[in-house]
Amino acid sequence: MRTSDTPFGDIMPLPNVVASSDQIMQCMEVWGGNQPVESTVTMPGLDAWVYSRPYLQADGGGDVYYASSCATGRIARLLLADVSGHGSAVCDIAGVLRSLMRSHVNRLSQQSFVREMNRQFTALSADGCFATAIVNTFFAPTNRLTLCNAGHPAPLLFRAKAAQWSLLKPIDKSSPNQDQGIWNLPLGIEDMGDYEQFAVEMEIGDVVLCYSDSLIEARDVSGNMLGESGLLAIAQPIRGDEPSHLIGHLLKTIADRNSGNLADDDVTVLMFRANGNGERVPMRRRLIAPFKTMRGALRSLRNREALPLPDLNLTNIGGAFFGPLNSAWSSRKKQR
Repeated sequence: MRTSDTPFGDIMPLPNVVASSDQIMQCMEVWGGNQPVESTVTMPGLDAWVYSRPYLQADGGGDVYYASSCATGRIARLLLADVSGHGSAVCDIAGVLRSLMRSHVNRLSQQSFVREMNRQFTALSADGCFATAIVNTFFAPTNRLTLCNAGHPAPLLFRAKAAQWSLLKPIDKSSPNQDQGIWNLPLGIEDMGDYEQFAVEMEIGDVVLCYSDSLIEARDVSGNMLGESGLLAIAQPIRGDEPSHLIGHLLKTIADRNSGNLADDDVTVLMFRANGNGERVPMRRRLIAPFKTMRGALRSLRNREALPLPDLNLTNIGGAFFGPLNSAWSSRKKQR
């Protein structure tokens, strides 16, 4: 992200930035890590902004961020995880998460991805390693966003038509697991089968803002912790229709509330906006998707990773070539 476009660097200097320019996602690409970063990421259907500053200006922090785009350009996945610890151990985990992102890059359903993440952290739990995470899967043809929250702070949602922010949480609490709070457990705490998922329909201009817990653990002028409601109150006056300046404005407002805010932990914000370009994926890209998938599968075999195969359903396979089949995914989910 260019400094002329956003004032992030003026507010939170990033001396070790590894990426400071626009990132345009290619077929089956996975981008991200746990290094300092200040960048835009563009993919079909979404524009995203990522800012991450590790604690004590380190080369790598405990916050791990990733974005991926499938072979057809219809499925975008964005991950923000807060891993316990710092240093080389987190770098190793970041590598594991990258491999998982790559092997699930063509899957519309994110359940198996979250399940595998939890298995990895459960295996590491004896060493005191766990993580909170927010996983977002955006299906560009229908502007449908599916989320899984594993013990992470609730994202903020800006509705462009209402010009209002709200906390992005599941509305339906009918599940017994949800009533007990099990749906929101951090990764690695319990070897459970599936995490609860929920979905929202995004409209052009709607913005989702994910962040690390350093934002809600900041203090107000009275010394009280902000929490999710306090962060929402700070965000409410900030215009969501100017996302290129939003992160800088939000972080500056929090830092000015109390000395020491945002100074004692990693600071990461992952924000994305629906841009309405989901239906504009060229037919050529969709036609070469099977060959891209085969090439990715060969690379996975060489690296002894799981194959990046798509979900075997009409929406994911047939929808790549016949647009009306894309809506089958949303319709099936709504009927449940």
